[in-house]
Amino acid sequence: MTAIRGARERARSEITEAIKKEARRQLAAEGAAKLSLRAVARELGMVSSALYRYFPSRDDLLTALIVDAYNAVGEAAERAGDALRGPDAERPAARWGAICAGVRDWALSHPHEYALIYGSPVPGYRAPQATTGPAARVGLALMGVVRDAHAAGALKEPSEPLPDAVAGDALALGAELGVELPPAVLARLVGAWAQLFGLLSFELFGQFNRVVEARTEFFEQAVAGLAREVGLPVPRRGAVG
Repeated sequence: MTAIRGARERARSEITEAIKKEARRQLAAEGAAKLSLRAVARELGMVSSALYRYFPSRDDLLTALIVDAYNAVGEAAERAGDALRGPDAERPAARWGAICAGVRDWALSHPHEYALIYGSPVPGYRAPQATTGPAARVGLALMGVVRDAHAAGALKEPSEPLPDAVAGDALALGAELGVELPPAVLARLVGAWAQLFGLLSFELFGQFNRVVEARTEFFEQAVAGLAREVGLPVPRRGAVG
């Protein structure tokens, strides 16, 4: 790589990050539906035609922000689970709880980015395939805990039979991901994944106001319940782990 080419690539990367930073500021101030390339260009002192060389449309910029947000919360989940050391690292419920807490910490620190990916859909925007992998990272982190517990013989499998349609979906999901887990476990995992973000959305969007004041303790208790629901061994007393 020549020095000139390297300098150009660094400059492009810096401008791309500046565009996304300004777009995130506008998301916080106006919401995703009002995001405008012209407004971003104006705030950065760029002409619109120059900005279009980085992001040809509003949807391209939105996709970049969405992918960044999914990767950020996914990285937070993975890092929290990997941070356990010693005996806790061998306790599946402790890993499960750490991952969920890592997701919550990120969400509370980045409420506008959370709203972008888990809030109301942006009118007229259709997420492309590029968002699918990043969006799955939290779910896969939780699935990894359950898969390891199953391999170690520590997972209690649900005894209730699944409706045929739900079992079919679970089998298809397992085949797509290359994960060997009982269909009933996979179905409950998907439910737990959805409930995790339901808890977070209630907290961030104000539905817990004047209902739940001990937010952290309530979250830990709910997360412990989700762990039990998917079959992880969770102590009946104390927090998850």
